[in-house]
Amino acid sequence: MEIKKIEIGENLLVENEKIAKENSEILKGKNIVSVNLMGPPGSGKTKILERTISMIKDEIPCGVIEGDIAGLYDSERLRPLNIPIVQINTGGACHLEALMVKKGLENLPLDEIRLLFIENVGNLVCPAEFSLGVDKNVVVVSVTDGEDKPAKYPLMFKISEVCILNKVDLLKNLEFDADLFEKNLLRTNESIKLMKISSLTGENFSQWINYIRKLVKF
Repeated sequence: MEIKKIEIGENLLVENEKIAKENSEILKGKNIVSVNLMGPPGSGKTKILERTISMIKDEIPCGVIEGDIAGLYDSERLRPLNIPIVQINTGGACHLEALMVKKGLENLPLDEIRLLFIENVGNLVCPAEFSLGVDKNVVVVSVTDGEDKPAKYPLMFKISEVCILNKVDLLKNLEFDADLFEKNLLRTNESIKLMKISSLTGENFSQWINYIRKLVKF
């Protein structure tokens, strides 16, 4: 008898891809544009969401799925924005999976949302391997993370349409080579769009806002 070996990881990814497609169908059926925000802890993902949503929520109805291993900290930061938020705690997993997002969608008022942000668990590895069924993947790294991240974690940058280099207001105080970062980035994904911004000061933030508005064709 022939023995067939199937990696457990392979089964997980196949099932995840199936559910991701279901998520995509649900979101498209509700005419919702979805963005998966990924990046390491401390890169400024939540701060970007705070500033973004505060600027556009009166014209574009937003919702958020927050992913963390534990706690409600990021959701509590977004609570004053008065938008629908679902917190997903993975309990140890270093990424969101499509099934988690599907359950999140079941707890959101989808008929009231035009733009859905998903803030993934802070990590540059695992989130890149699990499709969620979104329209756009966006990776956020900060100037404090170093120029080598695209070279060290290529999959994350390969699957992303946009790379946000955040905290550029700190460049004057750091030995960070922005040109080298961009070279490493484009070497990994020549079609990725790079935005150099500061979520704290708002420097170049209009570039990101304009991108979001075009996504929803507003």
